[in-house]
Amino acid sequence: MSSTTNAPHTEGPAQEPAIEAVGVGRKYRRGWALRDCSFRLPPGRICGLVGPNGAGKTTLMAIAANLLPPTDGTLKVFGAAPESADSGRRTAFLAQEKPLFRRFTVAETLRMGRELNPGWDQRAAENIVRGGNVPMEAKIGTLSGGQRTRVAFALAFGKRPDLLMLDEPMSDLDPLVRHELMTTLTAEAAKHGTTVLMSSHMLSELENVCDFLLVISTGGLRLAGDVDELRSAHLLLHRTPSDEDDHRRRSHDQGAPEELAAHTLVEYRTDGHRTTALIRPGGPVAGPWKADVPNLEELLLSYLRRPDAPPLITPQAQVPGQTYGSHVARTVTA
Repeated sequence: MSSTTNAPHTEGPAQEPAIEAVGVGRKYRRGWALRDCSFRLPPGRICGLVGPNGAGKTTLMAIAANLLPPTDGTLKVFGAAPESADSGRRTAFLAQEKPLFRRFTVAETLRMGRELNPGWDQRAAENIVRGGNVPMEAKIGTLSGGQRTRVAFALAFGKRPDLLMLDEPMSDLDPLVRHELMTTLTAEAAKHGTTVLMSSHMLSELENVCDFLLVISTGGLRLAGDVDELRSAHLLLHRTPSDEDDHRRRSHDQGAPEELAAHTLVEYRTDGHRTTALIRPGGPVAGPWKADVPNLEELLLSYLRRPDAPPLITPQAQVPGQTYGSHVARTVTA
C-alpha cells in the first residue's frame, strides 16, 4: 500500500526547501530537547513529525514558527529566517491547545483572522467552518472540541500559508471527526500546494496522509525522508521459531542470530510464538525468514522502541555539506 497522497510534489531545482535545519539544537534547564538536527523538508509535501513525548517535536515547530530561538544551529523557512516578515507571512502554526478567544463568536474569530492577515481567504475559512455545520453566531466557548478544532483549522488555512504546522491537531477528537478533518486537511493542502508539518501519535492514520517523514527520539533525528523510500529501504523478517532457534536464544540471551550480522539491525523481537526482525539489508537474507516491506506503522514502532538504532536520512532530506555517516537508503525487494 502506497503512503503517497494526491498532493502535488512541487519541489524543483529553483525552489527553496520549506524548512532547512542545520545543526539545530535547543537546550532548557532540564537538558537538551533537540540536538544537532539537520534536514530538509521539500515544499508541497505532507510530513509526519513523530516521536515520543518530550522528544522535541513541539520545540522544533516552535523554532520554525519563531516562538523559540535555537540554542545551536540555524533554521530557515523557504530560505528566510523565522523572524523575518516573509517567513511570518508564509507560515501558520496551530498549537495543540488550539488557543481561541472563548467569548468571541465564530464570525468574530474569522473577522480577527481577516484583519490580522493581508492574504486572508475568507471563503476558504468559511467553507471549513460550514463543512462541520458550526453556527457562525455561536461563541467559541460553547462549541464542542471537534467544532473548536474546525474553527482553529479555518484560522490556519484562511491565512493561506505556504507552510502549515500542526501540533497534535486531532488528539482530542473522536475517530469520525478526525477522519473528516484529515480529509479537509489533505484536500486543502493538495488544492493550494501547501506544505504541512504535522506531529501525531496516531501512527496508523499517518499511513494514508503523509508522504514525507521526520522521526525524532532522544533529542536527535532518527529517520527523515520520503515515506515510500524509507519503507523500501527496510525488510521486516518473520518466522516461527524452531527447537533449534529456541536453544540458540537461551544460549545467547535472546541476541539476534548470526545470519543477520551482515545487515543493519533495527530491531529483533521474539514472543515465543514468532520472531521478527526489522533490518536494512546489506545483501541477500540467509535463513528460513519470510520477508516483507514494512508498512509505516511497523517501521515507526520499531524505531520508537529502539531509539539507539542507526539513523537513516534519505537524499531528499539531506542538507548539502552535512555529514550523515554511511547509512544511506537503498531500495530492496521483499
